[in-house]
Amino acid sequence: MTLFDLTDKVAIITGSSRGIGRAIAERMAEHGARVVISSRKAGPCDEVAGEINARHGEGRAIAVPANISSKSDLQNLVDATLQAWGRVDVLVCNAASNPYYGPMAGIEDDQFRKILENNVMANNWLIGMCAPQMLERRDGAIIIVSSIGGLKGSPVIGAYNVSKAADFQLARNFAVEYGPHNVRVNCIAPGLIRTDFARALWENPQSLKTATTTTPMKRIGEPDEIAGAAVYLASPASSFMTGQAIVVDGGATISSGVIG
Repeated sequence: MTLFDLTDKVAIITGSSRGIGRAIAERMAEHGARVVISSRKAGPCDEVAGEINARHGEGRAIAVPANISSKSDLQNLVDATLQAWGRVDVLVCNAASNPYYGPMAGIEDDQFRKILENNVMANNWLIGMCAPQMLERRDGAIIIVSSIGGLKGSPVIGAYNVSKAADFQLARNFAVEYGPHNVRVNCIAPGLIRTDFARALWENPQSLKTATTTTPMKRIGEPDEIAGAAVYLASPASSFMTGQAIVVDGGATISSGVIG
């Protein structure tokens, strides 16, 4: 067994019909995992699961649509996984929402509430649903896809950043609670990645220029560049790591901000 072997591990990845979630699912399957593809719409989930099965053999992926704002949908996601494969070894809380761009003073209560419910509370629900059988087996890895936004302020995505900062603490708290049972909880904090979710940022010429000129690597990231961190956090390679956040941002958070 190699350090990054995920053979026969069962992984639920939310928001995995596209973008970062899809890249994580594809790379985990490549490393031997059986993956559960989940997002709101059944069609895209079926398509991704079908492609993974075609590449790695039937039975390597299943599709279970779920809206993260629905607690019953999330419970069905876990129940369907347990019915199909009898266990959940890895949970990746990747799905999130951000219905508002602008200063905090302009956000409506319903918008702020949706951000917090989908980006924080839904993760708490799903972790609570998956953790019991992990704790009983004394084995499991939980990964929350947060953001470098949780480390910074912003004039346009402040509420989203508040939710992502909360995700860091969610991971730390669960890491303390679950550590004695050998269940690890960590975060990934991507920088600006070329996904549909972040399109409003990277399609804007000015914001793209600011992001790339002040970042040491002088570019934004691609979804697949986040997947390796997820494979690491799910695998034996990270067996002594919990409550932490891996920043994958091309150096954005360590930059002086000086254009060069």
